[in-house]
Order: sequence, then C-alpha cells, then structure tokens
Amino acid sequence: MPDSSIRPQMPATAAADGGTVQGFVVAMVRTALQNSAMRNTLLAGILLMLAGDLMFALNDAMGKWLVASFSVGQVLLVRSIGAFIVLGPMIANQGMGKLLHMERPWLQVLRVAMVTLDTGLFYAAVVYLPLADVMSFYMAGPIYVAALSHLLLGEKVGWRRWLAILVGFCGVLVILKPSSAAFSLASAFALVGSIAFAFGIILNRRLRGTTDTSLVTWQTVGSLVVGAVLTIGTWRTPSPLDIGALLLLGVVSCSAHLMITRALKLAPASTLAPLHYTLLLWAVVFGLVFFGDVPGPRILTGAAIVVLAGLFIFHRQKVVDTVPPENVPKGVN
Repeated sequence: MPDSSIRPQMPATAAADGGTVQGFVVAMVRTALQNSAMRNTLLAGILLMLAGDLMFALNDAMGKWLVASFSVGQVLLVRSIGAFIVLGPMIANQGMGKLLHMERPWLQVLRVAMVTLDTGLFYAAVVYLPLADVMSFYMAGPIYVAALSHLLLGEKVGWRRWLAILVGFCGVLVILKPSSAAFSLASAFALVGSIAFAFGIILNRRLRGTTDTSLVTWQTVGSLVVGAVLTIGTWRTPSPLDIGALLLLGVVSCSAHLMITRALKLAPASTLAPLHYTLLLWAVVFGLVFFGDVPGPRILTGAAIVVLAGLFIFHRQKVVDTVPPENVPKGVN
C-alpha cells in the first residue's frame, strides 16, 4: 500500500465540501478566482497611478502655458473654482457636517498652507524654468520625506537609507548648481516648493483619519483664498477660451489627486511609489513637444541621481515593511 504521506492533499475547502473530487474542483476554482481578483485589483491600482501621474504632468504643462499669460494668483484662483466641478458632487455625497468637522484643525491648516505653497511656487518656477528642470527638484520629494519622517514622525531610518538620502541631496545640488553665477530665484522657488510638497506628504500621514474628499476640498479652498489675494491688482480679463482652459486645469489637477488616492487604496504604496517617477519622463516629453525645452546634461545627471536614490529608499522601506521586526538587525533598515 502506498504511503499516505505522499498522497496529494485536498484544500480545506474541498474537505468542507465533502472531500469529493467535485469539492476539490470547486475549491481550486475559488482559489483561482480569488487570485484573479487580487491581480485585477493590483492592475487597476497600477493603471490608476500611471493615469494620475499623466494627468499631473498634463496639469503641469497646462499651468506653464497659462502662467505665461496670467499671474500665478489668477491661475490659482480660477483653477480652484474649476476643481469644485469635480468636488461638488463628492461634497454633497459626504455631507457638509463631515467636511466642517475637522480632525486636528491646526494640522489641517498647516497642511493647507504647505500644499498651497507647493502649488504656487511650482507655477512661479515654471514661468522661468523648463518643466523637466522644475520636476527634477520635485522628484527629490520622497528623499525629503524619508529624512523628515525620522525627525517629525519618529520613524527609524537606518544607515543605508541615510546614505541614500545624502546621495539624493547631492543630486539636488547637481541640479541646483548653487553658485553665484547659476543660482536663480526660480530655482529657489522650485527647491522650496519641493520641500513644502514633502511636508504636505508628512502631514497627510498624520491626518489618516480625514476623508480624501475633505483633504482635497480644504487644500482647494486654501489655493482659492491665496489666489484671490494675489490676484488683487493683477487681474487680467481672460477670453472664453482662457476661462475654459483655467477651469479645465482645476478639473485635471483634482482628478489626478483622486486617481492617485484611489490607486493607493487598491495597491501597496511600495508597488506604486516608483511609478511616480514617470512624472519626470512626461515632463521631458511635454517640455520638448510643447515648449521646445531640451534638458541639459547637468539636469539629466542630477535627476538620475535623485531617482536612483529615491528608488533605493523605496526598496529599503519595502524590505523593512515585509521582514518581521525580530529578523531585522538593529540599525540596518
């Protein structure tokens, strides 16, 4: 008689179905369907992330085109009004009570200030710099987040990630070229804007309990208020085509935020985060096609350093997140 230990084992669900061949087949089909559903969900998250990044890049290109004719304040103001075309139904569905009941109001205000500063300085920078140059600064956002997470959130960062952070900063310096001859106010706008972007991400982590609709709505309100103030004395009457473009800018940027937010709910952040670097690729493509901007060797070199450092940080974070804490030697994360 053959040894029973080498017989094929039926899944538990097959045993629950009576241990028959039919039950075994049913269990296999269920498992296949579950795996297929997980793969489809992961694929949906990846596609939404890629689409959201494309929309953000389109928002950046449209913003560069519009700030050539209108002030940054006017672009912020009308863009924010356009965003409510998307947000209006979402606010109505959520209810005003939940919107007005703010969790940690001072952190909410600080986050709105950081996101508004990030958006305004981005548009101010692209007035003078090519899209790819400005986006290269913003690609350092994850590097700043890793450093700030240690300082502000108490998250442990081991020597490998600290080394990657330092390398990433070197890449930023290559892009910035901080000399009296090359340093410009536009570069400072991009640098400070990218740091504000990182602070916004950190504050997002602190406000996990707030709904996405509330977060995006309040940051839009902040941009609207700041835009209205900055527009005083600089208003230029737009044509119907310009109004449409400014409103469309708000729809595009708001849709991008919502796509990426949904993507992060469908797929792990460690899987999606590296895809965010496609923004740099789109910035190069749109800058070349629409504005004739060709990034120089210094920008490409600095951007490559920043991207590689950021990818390594994502990799190490994934290792720390997936390996049991007791198996991670102290200080090597």
